[in-house]
Amino acid sequence: MPLTMRWAFVALLIAAVPTAAQQPPAAVDVYKTPTCGCCSKWVAHMRANGFTVKTTDVESTGPIQGRHAVPTEVRSCHTALVGGYVLEGHVPAAEVKRLLKERPRIAGIAVPGMPAGSPGMEMDGVNAQPYHVMSFDRTGRVNVFATYPR
Repeated sequence: MPLTMRWAFVALLIAAVPTAAQQPPAAVDVYKTPTCGCCSKWVAHMRANGFTVKTTDVESTGPIQGRHAVPTEVRSCHTALVGGYVLEGHVPAAEVKRLLKERPRIAGIAVPGMPAGSPGMEMDGVNAQPYHVMSFDRTGRVNVFATYPR
């Protein structure tokens, strides 16, 4: 094969490889109670950051948290599933993107409770509090994944 044809073939192969920008946004399945306003705000945060989100209203998130081994100490008001991971509470979209890029060997990440200033709990900077995004595995081991504000 002549050299120019080889380069044309290589260029064609490179053009055919999808880039990260061409990948469809990750689909997030959210389980929340129907009356939780902050959960809806977190869903809006995720959508604004490029995620496709499907919500399912449930009477209680407890059974879902139990099924997915979410440790009691990191539980919050909603549970989500994305890319084989569990998201618990008001996790920033940036940390979800990092999780999906790095693919660590954990079950998921969580923001315990409902800290003021986390996505969905914004308070215009008034009374915003520092918080941790925690990682957890299926044995219940919990570690700091990220700290906010950065």
